[in-house]
Amino acid sequence: MPLTPAELEILGLSVKVALTSVLVSLPLALGLAFVLARADFPGKTLLDGVVHLPLVLPPVVIGYLLLLAFGRNGPVGAFLAEHFGVVFAFRWTGAALASAAMGLPLAVRAMRQSVEAVDRRLEAAAATLGAPPLAVFATVTLPLVMPGVLNGMLLAFARSLGEFGATITFVSNIPGETQTLPLAIYGLTQVPGGDAQALRLCVLAILLSLTALVVSELMLRRARRRAQGT
Repeated sequence: MPLTPAELEILGLSVKVALTSVLVSLPLALGLAFVLARADFPGKTLLDGVVHLPLVLPPVVIGYLLLLAFGRNGPVGAFLAEHFGVVFAFRWTGAALASAAMGLPLAVRAMRQSVEAVDRRLEAAAATLGAPPLAVFATVTLPLVMPGVLNGMLLAFARSLGEFGATITFVSNIPGETQTLPLAIYGLTQVPGGDAQALRLCVLAILLSLTALVVSELMLRRARRRAQGT
């Protein structure tokens, strides 16, 4: 059966939120991965723990903390709204922020493992040949860590598609604005006669996740081949 306009809207919003959360968190995730993999400084263990807190805390706690910080009356939210006109609370941008917060530790973990696996002698050889640090990173380091970067992006994207607790706490369940697939499915299970449509959305969520997994696997294989020079 073809998708209804309401289902297309939910699907489009879910993909938009997931993609935005991944792209916005990518620079931070990659930076944290390099810091945790290569730097040695006081408080590194604490930073590692803070980065991975969303994995062990209830999602509603993350959502509530985001509401306190980025809500209209929160210190960060009030500043952004007043000076830049950026509002997160009860907006799709807030759903993307919540998804980014929940997916960040998964992305950092995958990228960090890839950074740690890089042979530093290859970077040293490139530097010895006269390549500046930025060129070494772009031509040697980044291609080698790209499989881990893609894997981290996939994990963050998949986590965003399934994100519920932090999102509903931070931005509520507003149709057309913050109602992603998990929130729509939850809402339909709470109303009489909504089970059939909820099941359709469940099937849609499964197909979307499988598609993302297949595309990501193809991208990972291509990145590995390029990194190995084959």
